[in-house]
Amino acid sequence: MAQLRQEADPGEAGLDARALGRLDRHFAALVDEGRLPGFLVSVARGGRVAHLTTHGLRDVAAGLPVEPDTLWRFYSMTKPVTAVAALLLIEEGRLSLDDPVADHLPAFAEPRVYAGGSGDEVRTRPAAGPILVRHLLTHTSGLTFGFYHAHPVDALYRAAGLESSVPPGADLAETIEVYASLPLQFEPGTEWNYSVASNVLGRVIEVVSGQPLDVFLAERIFTPLGMADAGLYITDEQAPRLSEMYGEKEGGGIEPIPGLPLRGRPRFLSGSGGMVASAHDYHRFMEMLRRRGELDGVRLLTPGSVELMTRNHLPGDADLRAFGSRPAHDEPGNDGVGFGFNCSVVIDPSRTLVPSGLGAYGWSGVATTTFWVDPGRDLTVQFLTQVRPRTSHTIFKDLKRMVHEALTD
Repeated sequence: MAQLRQEADPGEAGLDARALGRLDRHFAALVDEGRLPGFLVSVARGGRVAHLTTHGLRDVAAGLPVEPDTLWRFYSMTKPVTAVAALLLIEEGRLSLDDPVADHLPAFAEPRVYAGGSGDEVRTRPAAGPILVRHLLTHTSGLTFGFYHAHPVDALYRAAGLESSVPPGADLAETIEVYASLPLQFEPGTEWNYSVASNVLGRVIEVVSGQPLDVFLAERIFTPLGMADAGLYITDEQAPRLSEMYGEKEGGGIEPIPGLPLRGRPRFLSGSGGMVASAHDYHRFMEMLRRRGELDGVRLLTPGSVELMTRNHLPGDADLRAFGSRPAHDEPGNDGVGFGFNCSVVIDPSRTLVPSGLGAYGWSGVATTTFWVDPGRDLTVQFLTQVRPRTSHTIFKDLKRMVHEALTD
């Protein structure tokens, strides 16, 4: 077991200690107000952690504090890891961005696209072209989530038992068959819609590699990078360090709610949101990306693959708001932000809602976890807590603004 430690003085790393103190006090106040149980925040420049704060509790009822070795459910911050897994296979020539998904998952051989109606009256037509692997990585496949409640196809997902993206009791292969039986919202490649695509990609990785997803991730990413606690489930030995999961209550405050992963290997291995890890683990992953595929003498990806992953792939250099026309994505926070392979990418800092560096990339998770890498500033940041919000919040915007204010060079 390894844990994250502060390695540099803030001033030496080009950070203002007073500004970082304001950041800590801001989030500590949210803990004091009962809006967060606790948190961990780390800021690194040039690969060295120059600010590390833990505050509050990982288990409110038991009075257990957040510590540097606390384990967290990363949910959608799993997706960039799955993208790296796919790129490993692409570099080996075993997978291609332009492979039709049906070459590996035959259930997608004849996709159909929504053409009108709702419920039992939904009309579909054959898709003009196949879903490609690149569409899965960029969330332009036409797949969706059942919890959006914004489109008739979302309702079909719920009717198929996909409110939480997984039919009860199903494994990954069985779940993919259900996805493939449902119509796409739009022609592949023509829009951006955040979706179950990373679960499909996880199954592609299993088929191409001949290994279960958790085994492939452990052997090809977690072990080489020294991510000792990372995995798609927790062991009995790890369980005492796992932060409890909380949800916002109507009217304010938080309360315990169920959260994944559970102890023991699950039937469903999620490349979309199944990872548990420590802050040390995710710091290692971020630093591998910042260093363009290499960390401590271990090269995971070529620099070209990391550059491919972390540049905008939306057509015409569009941002998420322009290309993600669905109501869930038409929001000011998507101005000036494009999308790479399972990560957002800042393409126009003058239009972003908060101060951002050109080319900065990252992603967040539903339990209010977030990370970003700013290559221009040699900066990596992560913020970890375990609260599922009821509505939108300002935590990520406040964090980015305060980190920006702390930069002195």
